[in-house]
Amino acid sequence: MNLSGVISPSLIKLKYLKYLDLSFNSFKAIPIPQVFGSMKNLIYLNFSHCGFIGEIPSNLGNLSNLQYLDFSSKYTYHNDFGYSSDLFIQNIEWMTSLVSLKHLSVNNVNLSMVRSQWIKVLNKLPMLIDWNILHGRIPLGLGELPNLQRLDLYGNYLEGSISQLLRKSWKKIEFLNLRENDLHGSFPSSIGNFCNLQYLDLSSNKLNGSLPNIINGTETCNSKSPLPNLRELDLLDNQLMGKLPNWLGELKNLRRLDLAYNKLEGPIPTSLCTLQCMEYLYLGGNELNGSLPNCIGQLSQLKELSVYSNQLSGTLSEQHFLKLSNLESLELDNFRLNVSSNWVPPFKLRSLYMDLCHIGPTFPAWLQSQKNLQDLSLSNANISNSIPNWFWNISSNLEFLVLSNSQLQVLDLSDNQLQGSIPSSIGNFCNLQYLDLSNNNLNGSLPEIIYGSLSNLIGNLTNLHNLNLRNNRLSGTLTEQQFWKLSNLEYLYIDSNSFRLDVSSNWTPPFQLKYLVMGSCHIGPAFPAWLSSQKYLRYLDLSNANISSSIPNWFLNISSNLEYIILSHNQLQAHLPNSNIGEFLPNLHFLSLSGNLITETIPNSIGHLSSLEVIDFSSNNLTGSIPSTINNCSHLMVLDLGNNSLSGRIPKSLGQLQLLKSLHLNRNKLSGEIPSSLQNLTSLDVLDLSYNDLSGQIPAWIGTTFANLVILNLRSNMFSGRLLPSLLSNLSSLHVLDLAQNDMTGEIPVTLVELKAMTQERDMGIYSLYGNGSSYQYEERLIVITKGLILEYTRALSLVVSIDLSDNNLSGEFPKGMTKLFGLVFLNLSMNHITGQIPESISKLRQLSSLDLSSNNLFGSIPSSMSSLSFLGYLNLSNNNFSGKIPFIGHMSTFTDSAFTRNPNLCGAPLVIKCQDEDLDKRQSAFVEDKIDGGYIDQWFYLSIGLGFAMGILGPYFVLAMKRSWCDAYFDFVDKIVKWLVFRRRVTYAKNHAQRQ
Repeated sequence: MNLSGVISPSLIKLKYLKYLDLSFNSFKAIPIPQVFGSMKNLIYLNFSHCGFIGEIPSNLGNLSNLQYLDFSSKYTYHNDFGYSSDLFIQNIEWMTSLVSLKHLSVNNVNLSMVRSQWIKVLNKLPMLIDWNILHGRIPLGLGELPNLQRLDLYGNYLEGSISQLLRKSWKKIEFLNLRENDLHGSFPSSIGNFCNLQYLDLSSNKLNGSLPNIINGTETCNSKSPLPNLRELDLLDNQLMGKLPNWLGELKNLRRLDLAYNKLEGPIPTSLCTLQCMEYLYLGGNELNGSLPNCIGQLSQLKELSVYSNQLSGTLSEQHFLKLSNLESLELDNFRLNVSSNWVPPFKLRSLYMDLCHIGPTFPAWLQSQKNLQDLSLSNANISNSIPNWFWNISSNLEFLVLSNSQLQVLDLSDNQLQGSIPSSIGNFCNLQYLDLSNNNLNGSLPEIIYGSLSNLIGNLTNLHNLNLRNNRLSGTLTEQQFWKLSNLEYLYIDSNSFRLDVSSNWTPPFQLKYLVMGSCHIGPAFPAWLSSQKYLRYLDLSNANISSSIPNWFLNISSNLEYIILSHNQLQAHLPNSNIGEFLPNLHFLSLSGNLITETIPNSIGHLSSLEVIDFSSNNLTGSIPSTINNCSHLMVLDLGNNSLSGRIPKSLGQLQLLKSLHLNRNKLSGEIPSSLQNLTSLDVLDLSYNDLSGQIPAWIGTTFANLVILNLRSNMFSGRLLPSLLSNLSSLHVLDLAQNDMTGEIPVTLVELKAMTQERDMGIYSLYGNGSSYQYEERLIVITKGLILEYTRALSLVVSIDLSDNNLSGEFPKGMTKLFGLVFLNLSMNHITGQIPESISKLRQLSSLDLSSNNLFGSIPSSMSSLSFLGYLNLSNNNFSGKIPFIGHMSTFTDSAFTRNPNLCGAPLVIKCQDEDLDKRQSAFVEDKIDGGYIDQWFYLSIGLGFAMGILGPYFVLAMKRSWCDAYFDFVDKIVKWLVFRRRVTYAKNHAQRQ
């Protein structure tokens, strides 16, 4: 019941009333009635959050028996004098009569008229032990409350130094809550003097500096350890830095320690392992490094452990969890889990977050024992196999009451490499609220995976609040039956799959969605009429959904809460509404209609969308001029009107968009000069004005104004004049410079070497210039003409480091300073009048992937050092005056003759033209080879003859010398042969002579 209206004076008849609680009612715009001051028996009086206004009546001082008084309110406003509210106290002296008061709360009550007088009044209340009253600066005398046991100033606007506030020793203080204030300074070591302190909460303030190495008070408290009674210490969400001190391990009764979300560094001290009473330990969101001490496994009372989002790493073994039988919540990341396949943990977890831990490749079998899980997140955990069947029963009891006793509420297995299909038993999780299986390799249809048998399974997921299946390989048809009981569904992400939606034209979904992301699903051809029922929609993505109809008139009325509209890459044939769309979409931040068939002009009403951060109307059929009213979109960060038929001049009013980071007006019919007002866009990262009819000289202020510029694309316009040195003098962040197809003259400035972002070699594949970390998902894209191809870069755009000055009238020598741009990937200087030689130092461009110097006047030899450019995939040196032999060695041997043609004095492979001395070299080489080969044969021939002659002479000599009789017989035989030969010769001669006569 919520009471309102006027309070009757007849309440005074309740003479014996002791307890009156009117909190959280709606007594708006009426003062606190005087009648309450006459109810003298009241012990408890609560007016908190009930809407009273005006002065708190002073006759409440008559309530001498009152022990509890609460005027606190959450309604405050800010004026020139600080924070205030509708209730105020003009004279606080009446409170001195409340001699029995123990609890006082006037949180958010305006005390500006009593100033610091209230401190003196509170000092006169002997029984006061608990109060909540402050806002503004810390008043003097706050420490002079000797009987104070409980001080709760949670959520006030208290400003000042924490050391000032705690400089006095409240001897009896037990409970001190200063959470969510504006206190600053370092954590005081004097806190140790609060011997009775059991609860200390300084979270969500502005404390800085390091925690003290020593805590005072061991002598004051007659204890061997500081703060002997402290049970809870909460320093969450401050700016503390330095290492964790060892005295934390001396707080023997500590049950809760929360140091999360600070800037603490260094290792986790092993002294924390001695806190045997510890139940809750939160160290997440810091900069702690090293490993997790395995002695943490000795904290047998520990219920919750959180060390995620640090710089911790290392391996976790079973020893780290040895005695953690009471553990219910575990939050870790970046660790490697090394446990046996049959390990059974000692705990029964309720919540498990192990994102970014190396758990895989197999699915963790030890999860079978976790029957009480409510929250589970194992995203990006290197799990690559399929989900086992037992997983879908981990929350059922041992009696197999799967449908009635499931406890799992949050399931996050995103960003792994999970394969296969999920059984229909996922419907057993009847309490499931959050299901995230995104960014895996799951396949099959949605009915088989999520809903199984529609008659008894889909009804079990009635608590589902968030369903995320994006970026898988799921397919199939979605019908009305698969959603008919999902009345609690608010977030639906099924994009980047192959679903087809088949519902009737008059279907009214049972849910009211806040986020609907169905990109790449087949929804069309008609615009989905069921969207008209979604009145709370904030994020809508129907991109690439095969919708080919027009946008209906009711679409602007579906939700004034819409912040993101993404209808890109359809075939929408509408025109933009000319009405005051700002009245219908006051909260719109992101509007993308790119890649459609939208015609006519951009309406002036676009300027009424004052909250817009992104406008993407690219790749449509828009005509007319760019409306000057667009400057009213003062929060605009991205404006993409590229690839349309817009004409006229660039409006000067664009210079008022001082938050603009990305401006794409490419591929239109814009004319005139670049307006000087654009130099006010000092935050600009991307400027793409390519493929227009812009003229004049490229402004020199581009180089002096756009220090953050990453991409400058002025390609294919009619710019003329010299390329001024100042244009390149300050573009230290530039990755892409494209001035091709203009009429630029003069030399390439030596200031080119000042493009510092191009001088850094990059490890390919790890740098990301435009990621998904932003609140919106606009994807930068750029057309790069390289390797003779037209390439569009989006997600890989961060890898593009390019200079294209081709098809101009540039002259002068090849700029040697360009070889200092070590990160350069694409270089195109073709179709100019550049002279000189290619320097040997070009080999320093080790990241170079494409080099085009064709159609210039370059001469000299091609440097042999180019053979070391191992990344070079495209080379064109044709149509120059290079001479000499091509260094066709190393990586240069991978290019064909087309890379070197039309250089009259160039010869050698791969050209068919032989160098002049090539034939002579071959003949000389053959002669030398023949000479060498012939000499080699002759040497062996004569050597063999000599050896044979020696053996023929010396052999018989040694044989005959051995025995005299053999020698005589041998020579007698020789004599006979000689005599016979002489005789035969004489006989032959005589016969011949006789015949001649």
